[in-house]
Amino acid sequence: MKLSEIASAVAARIEDRDKDIDINGMAGIEQAGPGQLSFVANPRYAAAARTTKASAVIVTDDFPALATPTLRSANPYLAFARALELFYQPPRHAPGVHSTAVIHATARIGPHAHVGAYVVIDEDVEIGQGCVLLPHVVIYRGARIGNNFFAHAHAVVRERCCIGNNVVLQNGAVVGGDGFGFAKDDHGVWHKIVQSGPAVIEDNVEIQANACVDRASVGETRIKRGAKIDNLVQVGHGSTVGEDSLLCAQVGLAGSTEVGKNVILAGQVGIAGHCRIGDGVVATAQSGIPNDVEDGKMVSGCPAMDNRQWLRCAAAFQRLPEIVKAVRSHAVNPSPQEK
Repeated sequence: MKLSEIASAVAARIEDRDKDIDINGMAGIEQAGPGQLSFVANPRYAAAARTTKASAVIVTDDFPALATPTLRSANPYLAFARALELFYQPPRHAPGVHSTAVIHATARIGPHAHVGAYVVIDEDVEIGQGCVLLPHVVIYRGARIGNNFFAHAHAVVRERCCIGNNVVLQNGAVVGGDGFGFAKDDHGVWHKIVQSGPAVIEDNVEIQANACVDRASVGETRIKRGAKIDNLVQVGHGSTVGEDSLLCAQVGLAGSTEVGKNVILAGQVGIAGHCRIGDGVVATAQSGIPNDVEDGKMVSGCPAMDNRQWLRCAAAFQRLPEIVKAVRSHAVNPSPQEK
């Protein structure tokens, strides 16, 4: 494919002298070789861009000139993602129902469905057109699912849960598992609280491998439009995740957490129950959040605090041994004025 064709497809700017270069694949900036296209979105790879063996590089509009041919974009990461789609097409799944699938007579499935081996679809389920259910997917009774649903092997949708259009469940994702609710009786024995409320997944959501979105005891758990949930994430019962928010690997939301829109929770962030995380918040990796966070804040640490304050604390922490040594020395040998 000519570089000019790629530039047109991803809406990037190209210099005329570079337009006829042939590109046959994509690779990272440090691994790319002749015939491949790469990109630089993170400034830490600027030096690698000057030495890359790639035939062309996607960079920002204001990136310094390179000897290597360049495509310039306001969002090089997005341009690279779109370019990848030109070279890699995921497997296609022809419509049809495998002979080992078990589908209840009352289930209603739209046209052009692919239902794989050992899929189970219970009674009173509704699924829109164009769904792909790969082997061992299980849909419990009363679930409502929209168009273009894609469920990878071993994904599960529990009873009466609702899923919108263009939703992807990766392998082992569970929508609507029981929330973790127990009440202790007078004898000190834990009594299970029935989890009666469904999980609701809105349009254009992706839930990745082995993540769990629990159903609610009452009310609902809701993942709003465009949110993306990474591997091994736990969304507790009765929680809400706002539009276009990202929950990265091993994030945990305790029950009744409210996450706003355009929030980024980096890996292993934990949030205590009944907290509100405002719109546009960024929580860096391994932050522990015990309280509400205002809109637009960046927080770090455990307990989480303003990111700039946490950076100062982290810098001071590294100096603690010498500070302790100085304090002990001063206690043993006080100055003449303190004697």
